[in-house]
Order: sequence, then structure tokens, then C-alpha cells
Amino acid sequence: MHLAVLASSNSWYLKDLRRAAADRHRIDQLPFDVLRSRLCGESISVATGDANLADASAVLVRTMPPGSLEQVVFRMDALACVEAAGTAVINSPRAIETAVDKYLALARLQAAGLPIPSTVVCQSADDAMEALADLGGDCVVKPLFGGEGRGICRVSDPDLAFRTFKALLHVNAVIYLQQYIDHVGSDQRLFVLGGDVYGMRRRNASDWRTNISRGAVGEPLIVTDALAEIARRAARAVGAEIAGVDLLDGKDGRRWVLEVNAVPGWKSLAETLNVDVAARVLNYLESRVEA
Repeated sequence: MHLAVLASSNSWYLKDLRRAAADRHRIDQLPFDVLRSRLCGESISVATGDANLADASAVLVRTMPPGSLEQVVFRMDALACVEAAGTAVINSPRAIETAVDKYLALARLQAAGLPIPSTVVCQSADDAMEALADLGGDCVVKPLFGGEGRGICRVSDPDLAFRTFKALLHVNAVIYLQQYIDHVGSDQRLFVLGGDVYGMRRRNASDWRTNISRGAVGEPLIVTDALAEIARRAARAVGAEIAGVDLLDGKDGRRWVLEVNAVPGWKSLAETLNVDVAARVLNYLESRVEA
């Protein structure tokens, strides 16, 4: 299999895939920032550097670098053209667009009948203050785009909340407010790979945020049929074949689906479960190419 991986040259995941591939597969690293497309006559090509993406058996998206609206839209459109021409792109551009947008992803999860925390997205400080009160006066503020717990804060003091909202509006951000779930100090990260689901519990004794990047520790998790079904439904809701699904159990016994990541990491998962996740990702991609 010839796999084109859209990733930075120093990506740990690129190196892990190459380790797992050994001599079985050819893996090329391709950057997003020099992606280009040529439309001529009846043909269309999408390339980056000297590589034409159509020459690969499959394209694996392992990064979503920041860029202007024009750059991001072009990158997704170009990948959609590669996909339409018959090359497997995983995850699909539409799945990535959906998952990277927390509001859209949450709306898809809600439409799929999955339990989500009450959330308000607005564009004025007055609306945000009203939402803060409606959501119980204790909320989590998240960036619409982003992951690994970056940019997330918890607000309950009205004065500090108002300053936070005004600061966000100053940089032309929308305000994404989500009810704070009083939880047990851990969440569940489920890694969906086609029909398979792997899981770990992320426990943090010193921070309400349970991301590994915030100091949480991974623990093996038995993935029950119920957990696997929730994870698969969440991945299907955004159209992702490979996904990281975050679940949070409240102290009241209710379980919530927080978000879906369409470019999920597996470093901590592999270490926690002692499983060669990269090898299983390659096996899945190989099965997709051969299908």
C-alpha cells in the first residue's frame, strides 16, 4: 500500500506509522501548506510538493493546521476532489469539517439521539451572561475549534465571566458555553477504528479537565457493548471512520457525549493498553483500499 500522510515532518504519529509499516508499505509525508490543484480541460490534479495525491492508494489526514478561511476551505475542497476521483481519504473532508467545528458536531450528535450537555453558542456578551445564568451559573467556555483542552476555562463568577466574554469578542470569536458537569474526576476516551472500539479512562486528581495534556493518567478501560455502541453512533454522526469519542459520567449517574475528534491521537492509548494501534490503523487502511 502507498499511503500519503498529511502531517508535519516531525509528527510522532508519522514516525509510529512508519515503524509499524516496516517494509510492508510505502508511507510519504505530505504538508498541507503547499497543497495545490490544477484544473485543465477535463482533468483535475491535487498535489503537494512533487507528489500527486491520486498516485497514493489512500490519503490519511493526520493534521489540521491553522490557516485563513480561504486556506482551510481550499484544503478541504481539494481533498474532496481527490476523494471524488476514487482515492480513499480518511477521514473524509466532510467528516473533518464537521468534527473540527464543535457546534456542528454537537448538533449532529444531538440529531443522532445522543446525550449532550446543554450548550449555548452566541455572539454578544449580554447573550452569554444570560446563557450563564440559564445553564446554572457554572459553565465551561471552549473555543469553537481546537482540542487537547487548550483554551478551555470554567467560569462561575459573573464579573470574571463578563470579562472573559468581552475578551473573546475582541478577537472576533464566538462564545461557546457549556454546562459544567460535576463528574468523578475522569472521562472515557473511545477510539473508533472502523467497527472496532478501543478505550481508556483518563483520570486527573488535580484538575477538572481530564485531557492527558493536562496531566491526566490513562487507565485501561473495558469497552462494554453499550460503550462501543455509543462510540460507533457518535463516529457515524460526524461521518468519521477513525475517531476519538469523549464520554463523561456525571456524579448523578448520567453519561454525556462531549465531542468527537476526527484526527484522533493514539499515543497514550497504545501505551495504556499495550496495543500497537499504528499497526491496526494500517491494517484498517489496507482493508479499505482493497474493498
